[in-house]
Amino acid sequence: MRIHPIDGREYWLPSLLNEFQLQMYVHLIDWKRKYITTDRGKAGDLEYDAILPASLEGQMRVLYSDIIPATQAHVSHLPFRQHKYFNHMASSQAANINLFLPILLHCKANTILRELNPGFNHLATEYLDHGWRIEFWDEPFGILADKTTMSGTDSDIGIAYYNHGGELCLWLIEHKLTESEFTTCGGFKSKGRQERHDCSRNFLDILENKNICYYHDVRKFKYWNITEANREFFINHASHTECPFQGGMNQLWRNQLLALAVQQDERQPYQHAHFSVVRHPQNSHLNKTLMAYQNLTNNNNQFSTFTSAEVVSAAEQHADEKLQQWIAWYRSLYQV
Repeated sequence: MRIHPIDGREYWLPSLLNEFQLQMYVHLIDWKRKYITTDRGKAGDLEYDAILPASLEGQMRVLYSDIIPATQAHVSHLPFRQHKYFNHMASSQAANINLFLPILLHCKANTILRELNPGFNHLATEYLDHGWRIEFWDEPFGILADKTTMSGTDSDIGIAYYNHGGELCLWLIEHKLTESEFTTCGGFKSKGRQERHDCSRNFLDILENKNICYYHDVRKFKYWNITEANREFFINHASHTECPFQGGMNQLWRNQLLALAVQQDERQPYQHAHFSVVRHPQNSHLNKTLMAYQNLTNNNNQFSTFTSAEVVSAAEQHADEKLQQWIAWYRSLYQV
């Protein structure tokens, strides 16, 4: 923790922040001080200005007020695990809910979402919770075999919809706010790795002997089984001399595998599934990994990326007074 004096005010912040993170944290703290509280919250024994105090936990004060009742009802219907730092002003989980629920709950949701996904026709409201689920995973099947109460692959939001041909589709979306990288491979960093778990081996080597991967050998996750069934999706793997999924592409890979597995699972109703990343427009730190992943997949159309500013602009094109109020609030909070 480090105390930053900025323009005559103190900001209790993490020690290591890049330029974008520092700018956003200062803005988010100023917003919190103006609209919520000046009190700090704690991470362990340390106080931080960007975290809400314990006295406000459970009140969902990081969410847009109009969507709190729907979020609470959703939790009771399709429970999801709140991230450890959900009550952090820079929470991507909270920012994702703030970005999509005001649209999904609006009467013009279909028109707005069509601006972002040209294949979208209308929400499949008879699936999930009126067509959407926060922290989507393929419950109860868990085909990736990595899901526990504390960890495992899920997407920040899943949207069920019909395309223009009347086919049922699933759209998985991962949201990033201030993160400088996607989640990297836990197996690569695991203390349980043995000499045989050789992450320096390439894509084809691992497909030939999947036990090279700690996740497959020890944890019995199904990542490489699903990858083998979809090897053509990762068509440019030869450009990587080692496992491509050690770094930030690991999270993209796992979410993509979830989409591919759901699409191919005969127990699921979905005929098509795809995966998108939405990020803050000023967060350029993710660009390197996103470009590498798009190169790996040869820009496959089952993966896409866009910014939160594009989502808000799509909503603005069709906004009534209620949506305009949310747009003003969202832009004020997240500077988009």
